[in-house]
Amino acid sequence: MWRSTWFIARKDVAHALRQKETLLWTFLMPILFFYFIGTVTGGFGGGGSEDSPDPLALRAPAAGGFLVDELVLRLEAEHFAVARPASDEELERYDRRLILPDPTPEQQQAGLSFSDSALAGERTVLTFRRRGEGLGAQHDRVRVARAVYGVLADLVVTSQGEGGPGPESFRALAAMPRALSLRVESAGKREEIPSGFEQTIPGTLTMFTMLVLLTSGAILLVTEREQGLLRRLASTPIPRAALVLGKWSGKMALGLIQIAFAMAAGTVLFGMDWGATLWMVCLLLFAWAAFNASLGILLGNLARSEAQMAGMGVVGTMVLAALGGCWWPIEVTPQWMQSLALVLPTGWTMDALHQLVNFGYGPAAALPHLSGLLVAAFVLGWLGVRTFRYE
Repeated sequence: MWRSTWFIARKDVAHALRQKETLLWTFLMPILFFYFIGTVTGGFGGGGSEDSPDPLALRAPAAGGFLVDELVLRLEAEHFAVARPASDEELERYDRRLILPDPTPEQQQAGLSFSDSALAGERTVLTFRRRGEGLGAQHDRVRVARAVYGVLADLVVTSQGEGGPGPESFRALAAMPRALSLRVESAGKREEIPSGFEQTIPGTLTMFTMLVLLTSGAILLVTEREQGLLRRLASTPIPRAALVLGKWSGKMALGLIQIAFAMAAGTVLFGMDWGATLWMVCLLLFAWAAFNASLGILLGNLARSEAQMAGMGVVGTMVLAALGGCWWPIEVTPQWMQSLALVLPTGWTMDALHQLVNFGYGPAAALPHLSGLLVAAFVLGWLGVRTFRYE
């Protein structure tokens, strides 16, 4: 029996890997999705860091005075890379733009700078513009507001001292020891919403594993039934159990090849960090491949034609991927969608990957998800055996 199982599985994998469509969707398309979607959504969660500040264009009057310089320092402290475009055309190239008002004709005639006008108590409106919306845009607004109000607060404080506000008084204020300090510590595990490659690589891997096994993998079973190949196998000494197990093992092997390649490509090409419990991540993805192999067998038994199987595979994968959090972090969706994701196999997989890879939880956090996938794989496999037909 085991020799027959190995023979069928080996032949199925070899046949699948000779198909151009399988090679395209197993090895090439995941990398393209990693790159394009990961790059586009890289700022989804907002942020900027000391090593990778966010570009921001500041348009200010040429004679801005020391307050403009102070504002630039505060923006840089918020992890913005501040540029001073020379023209409006150059300004429009930036996604983030902070615009200070131009001096009025009266101010120009009096030779007053932006700082002089602010010190004189004149109302000044700063305008922040950003392309795109979402959490990243909200975070950028908070950071810009923090920089602006920081300058305003220091201006108020230095106005009460001797000599009034100026570059020297601002430096002196910054050098003063703080009587009150705030220490921020994490109350638990990291709960930042994953973005960029952290979200795209696990999500794309999960989606494409299902897509390939429910199309290329399951369609092969339908084709062999239509061409009478399964009927020929029925006349051989190969037991029915060995035949079904061989078909399942072939799909399982194809899924594991895709998962291993996607994980390696994500690590080498995009610097993906799979967390401290890589072995649990691998075990979870093993269960995910087993689930899809069993589902592929069952759907391959129920489908009446290649077109019908292709339709079920593609549409089913897209729906489950969207609702399960493969396309975007499920944490940014309404609560009803987050609850729905937890009853879907894609949702189990993505939630477990987020906890293991992104949030730093231990292996125990993924045990319910792993158990659910293994039980579902067993149940679907049993149904696949029961519904298997030679013709």
